Amino acid sequence: MSYVRGEEDVEPPAHAEPRPACPFCRITRDPATSTDDALVVVRGEAAYAVLNLYPYNPGHLMVLPYRHVADYTDLDDAETDEVAALTKAALRTIRVVSQPHAFNVGLNLGGAAGGSLSGHLHQHVVPRWSGDANFMTVIAGTKTLPQLLGDTRDLLAEHWQG
Repeated sequence: MSYVRGEEDVEPPAHAEPRPACPFCRITRDPATSTDDALVVVRGEAAYAVLNLYPYNPGHLMVLPYRHVADYTDLDDAETDEVAALTKAALRTIRVVSQPHAFNVGLNLGGAAGGSLSGHLHQHVVPRWSGDANFMTVIAGTKTLPQLLGDTRDLLAEHWQG
């Protein structure tokens, strides 16, 4: 809702430790050391799943390694395996929770491919429903999101099919 209301991020106090520039690197394996983990759905050893702060559709999440790498070929075997396993678990979970008609799953590797945060690889998992790109999106230039992100995160975490 802060995005919808147009609120800006609040600057940390001057005495606070500097935060990593990459928003994905602010999320760590240990919740006690994370600074931006309110939307994390599940943590693994090498990767995690987090809701997209600016979702295309309700339940839109991303699966990514903790390590800051830009290209899929830069992942080690453990990261590759866990990104794949978390993606499969995300698909199962969203199917249980939201019954979407389809999914878009993919990587945007590099800025020219549409990767707005291309320095840190992340795989999108976007649930889709017939008609979700209707007149509201096309003519009015707006999306309807029937659930707050925190509520979506809680629902997915509660029903995680890992």
